[in-house]
Amino acid sequence: MTDEPGGGAFDKHRNLLFSVAYRVLGVAADAEDVVQDTWLKWSAADRSQVADPKSYLVRITTNLAMDRLRSAQTRRETYIGPWLPEPILTSTDAADDVATADTVSMGLLVVLETLTPLERAVFVLKEAFGFTYAEIAQAVERSEETVRQAAHRARGHVRARRPRFPTDRTRQRAVTERFLAAAAGGDINTLMQLLAPDVTLWTDGGGKVRQAIRPITGAQRVSTWFAAVAVQPYQGIEPVNMAIEVVELNGQVGLVFGDGGRIVATVTFDLNDDGVITGIHDVANPDKLRAVTARTVHHL
Repeated sequence: MTDEPGGGAFDKHRNLLFSVAYRVLGVAADAEDVVQDTWLKWSAADRSQVADPKSYLVRITTNLAMDRLRSAQTRRETYIGPWLPEPILTSTDAADDVATADTVSMGLLVVLETLTPLERAVFVLKEAFGFTYAEIAQAVERSEETVRQAAHRARGHVRARRPRFPTDRTRQRAVTERFLAAAAGGDINTLMQLLAPDVTLWTDGGGKVRQAIRPITGAQRVSTWFAAVAVQPYQGIEPVNMAIEVVELNGQVGLVFGDGGRIVATVTFDLNDDGVITGIHDVANPDKLRAVTARTVHHL
């Protein structure tokens, strides 16, 4: 892209464009497609008439992402089991800012699925990137009053479904490593201590691999499910061959399960302000593990 006229301006904002598209769509591959389509529109535009390349590019990306999300939401209605976002590896820099990291977390992306495309786009531009209402109105091609109303509705939905408990990276890692050690050792008692009584586990296999097709609730059931990893094959990998790596996923400390040759699942955690696990997202659909398998690290 960079060799063509206008490539410098586009590349300057490319990371922002992917970051916006991914938060709106929750799928890295779709976000990359949106960025590519944005480039095609940018390269065909009369850039001499573009006063603000950043605003112009964000407007194209946002509208393309909203259009794609409308189609995706229809397909997701027939998805087998819980639909979870596609996990991505993120940079440690993003995790230094807890608020920024939370805007790309699996837990929040799941909540954003309950919003309309417009509400989601407005929420992302306002909460994750700090755009003004006037700038957002230009980006989504709506009046400023419409944008303010959409932002109000979106914040209400998010607050109702996801109380915000900023968790520092040190605590995240400590809890994750304790959880990993307990699961690998089949230590149900320790797992129970780490889990909230009403913890929920969502597993996404997309009908392509064996996963629970309904959320699993309660500390006893969730701890038993993970303790089984120590004694039973998981996604075709025997316990003795299972390699579990602590990595940064979606701005948070998470786990990657594999056998050295392939990745079969990722796991991320929601923690409350006491560092207790309230939610777990387990993605094993092979189609959603491509970005992690490719080891592409995103700076969001």
